[in-house]
Amino acid sequence: MAQPEVFGQYHLLEKIATGGMAEVFRARSYGMAGFEKILVIKRILEHLSKDREFVALFIDEARIAVSLIHVNIVQVFELGEVSGSYYMAMEYVHGLDLARLVSRARKIGPFPVPLACFIIAEALKALQFAHERTDEDGHPLNIVHCDISPQNILISFSGEVKITDFGISRASFQAKELHEVIRGKYAYMSPEQVEGRKLDGRSDLFSLGIVFYEILTGRRLFKARSRDETLTRVKMAEVPSPRGFRPEISDDLEGFLLRALSRLPEHRFASAAEMLDALSAIVVREGHRATNNDLANYLKSVIEAANARVTATDDDRPRRRSRAGRAMPPSAVVVLAVEATPPPRSIAAPRASLAALTQEWSGVIADRGGEVWESAEGSMLIVWVARGGLRESVSRAVQTAIDLQDITLRSGYRLSAGVAPGVARVHPDTRRPAEGWELAGPFYLARWMMNLSAHRGRVLLTEVGRKQVDRKSKLLGRIPIHGNRYINLYELG
Repeated sequence: MAQPEVFGQYHLLEKIATGGMAEVFRARSYGMAGFEKILVIKRILEHLSKDREFVALFIDEARIAVSLIHVNIVQVFELGEVSGSYYMAMEYVHGLDLARLVSRARKIGPFPVPLACFIIAEALKALQFAHERTDEDGHPLNIVHCDISPQNILISFSGEVKITDFGISRASFQAKELHEVIRGKYAYMSPEQVEGRKLDGRSDLFSLGIVFYEILTGRRLFKARSRDETLTRVKMAEVPSPRGFRPEISDDLEGFLLRALSRLPEHRFASAAEMLDALSAIVVREGHRATNNDLANYLKSVIEAANARVTATDDDRPRRRSRAGRAMPPSAVVVLAVEATPPPRSIAAPRASLAALTQEWSGVIADRGGEVWESAEGSMLIVWVARGGLRESVSRAVQTAIDLQDITLRSGYRLSAGVAPGVARVHPDTRRPAEGWELAGPFYLARWMMNLSAHRGRVLLTEVGRKQVDRKSKLLGRIPIHGNRYINLYELG
């Protein structure tokens, strides 16, 4: 077993995610008499730690984040620096982010209206606290989150709702020279945010309105195939009737959503407090009451339903259930390995940095439901755990590869990409297979295909993957594996 990385007073147990600004680790700290605590370390990426403007903004905003002590905000315990690497030590929320919960919940039906209202109400309490925060002299701090999205709303197994990334997101949007590197999630921005206008708390309320709309309807509101089209849709802020997608939504709740999603800030709710009061009135009037315990039970039922689909079939379900917990059941996974390479020197220089390109990839991957398991500038390993069957996950992986190829070509690079479905035993706590997974099965195959793709300039996928998608492809060849077995490789046309 590999030893955890020692980072100051912390042991970094596993990397949870990597974004355009930071890498996130589950970590352990130690105290007196054998005291241990699990927490999260968010470490700023090396190239940003060398940028004085960003570091100054990050430190300034992290000081504010440390002061945001509220039950619905992920607490920041400490701001620090180890050997030139700046970090924040944060509360570890054991559960799922809202994006993953909603994605998994689709398999069991529409998201319950009372629970959706409860989640949004809890998020509004967090925003009200942050937006109204003042300094010691009573002067408003004018805190704006700037990145309200399902990925930044965490749901614990106890039914708690917590917003994360206060401060770090605001610093990113204030760093003028870093706008080409640090971006929010376009599909959850407000019109004034994408237009570069001055922001106040009403921008966060618009973003939360998008989240609420998408939870209730099961449809993306502004997300389009390309970044430019997505930004255009956000600027126009044309909102289809949510009742057209889900008739059980009342007139009052629809009116609430449409007001929250008004294009002009002055037509929205004036504050999180006003928006919370309006939602609370609807909840009482329509009987949508829900509690933390209700949310905890729903989260549990969603996870159990997903596990049951993977671990049981109609004829052997009782036998497999009896073994639950003693061994990790195999899960179908779809792995996408991608890498960007610069053009030859004889061709025009790239139009964006690899860091900017990688960050733009992250937004597409998040929207497609992929999990980034490994990341470096210009390369990623992305995984979909296909609990609902291979077809949807392979389609998402292939479409992601195509979207990343378009983005990469526009930025002046070439993309190498390989898509490999397979099977892995993913541990429910670490969300990774056992040690050595990087060189096993579909993970190794996807990388190998990616390297082969570099000479072809097209997305490669196995025959198993090709059978799951309705796209033009042609047989490239076959590679031998054990004995007389082989794998057919195809490339997308």
